[in-house]
Amino acid sequence: RGLDVKGKVVVTLRGFPKGLPSEEGSHLAATKLETAQKHGAIGYIGVDTLQSLQAWPWKRRLETASEPDFAWVGMEGKAYQDAPGVRAWAALNTRAAEALFAGAPRSLEDLRREADQAGAAPQGFALNTRIRIQSEGVARRVTSPNVIGILPGADPALANEYVVLSAHLDHLGTAPERPGDKPGADRIYNGALDNGAGIASMLEVARAAAGAPDRPRRSIVFFASTAEEQGLLGADYFARHPTVPIGQIVANVDLDMPVLTYPFTDVVAFGANHSSIGPLVAAAVEPMGIRLAPDPMPQEGLFTRSDHYMFVKQGVPAVFFATGFANGGEKAWESLLSGAYHHANDDMRQSIDWGSGARFAEANYRVTRAIADGDARPLWVQGDFFGDTFAPDAPRAGADKR
Repeated sequence: RGLDVKGKVVVTLRGFPKGLPSEEGSHLAATKLETAQKHGAIGYIGVDTLQSLQAWPWKRRLETASEPDFAWVGMEGKAYQDAPGVRAWAALNTRAAEALFAGAPRSLEDLRREADQAGAAPQGFALNTRIRIQSEGVARRVTSPNVIGILPGADPALANEYVVLSAHLDHLGTAPERPGDKPGADRIYNGALDNGAGIASMLEVARAAAGAPDRPRRSIVFFASTAEEQGLLGADYFARHPTVPIGQIVANVDLDMPVLTYPFTDVVAFGANHSSIGPLVAAAVEPMGIRLAPDPMPQEGLFTRSDHYMFVKQGVPAVFFATGFANGGEKAWESLLSGAYHHANDDMRQSIDWGSGARFAEANYRVTRAIADGDARPLWVQGDFFGDTFAPDAPRAGADKR
């Protein structure tokens, strides 16, 4: 605000201010390049806050720094970019970022301390330094399909409306061979929990729905997306080029990395509070003795890191369904995120609780049926940030939640 960044490189703190709702904050953090472009910037640099350093240490960032970037290719044959006007971007570690702030009105350390306070919003200023960013690239085209099945609805009045149940079928392939690897070391990223468990749950819901004596009133799209790990690409492409009219997709329920190594008693439906899906989810799982819990990891920005987010950006009410922190969940999540997550040992050697797998599938069946069988389609809550941003003309449910 108040800065002239036209033709310049902007430097931003990672993440979002403490105290901002995690889902709105995650969206704003994920769209900083687009915001920079709107103000005329041609380059972007991200530097860590104390909080982002804790959640994503520099060593963890380096693990994926050499991986290629991917984008989906549109009908005209060009790779899609969210902010094509931003010609170069970079992430800096602390030492490089401190050099960037040389001679500035404030030091990086001061900014980090302020940003670590609840409600703080450090004001921007011009830097005295210049930067040259040079990169070379090679483009290669690959093919990776989404897989889609449709169960037609039984109610003639509602069958042309669709509930999308999604899960991503991809993972990370194989790890590059590194110095010090033991001979014959397992380098295959199996992705048992991320996201074999989500795909298996979706297939179980499809089996149950197709075999139910009372078929769902609305049609259900079972959507196995590709390239989620490369930036939600399969979901983004489908949401922009759906196989059914986007206005007839009433909701999306996304299943991604349910942690099934403990007997869960609560679930987190990221995004549920933004639409009338929230009460439906809570009522659907309540008979199972499962409660709906708030986001237990706002620092991870999970709302923008799974496929449902791409449906939200097209104005479709959506939730991302995961197991919660109660009854040993916090320890299980911490163990996964600090260990097998995005590593070769996310495989079947983990202590999978098969009863929890069946329970998770049942919970998702109940939620999907509640949406598919409801008299009214899900609506954005009055005054909701995402509804107002991406579906400003759509009807609303209830009074202002604030």
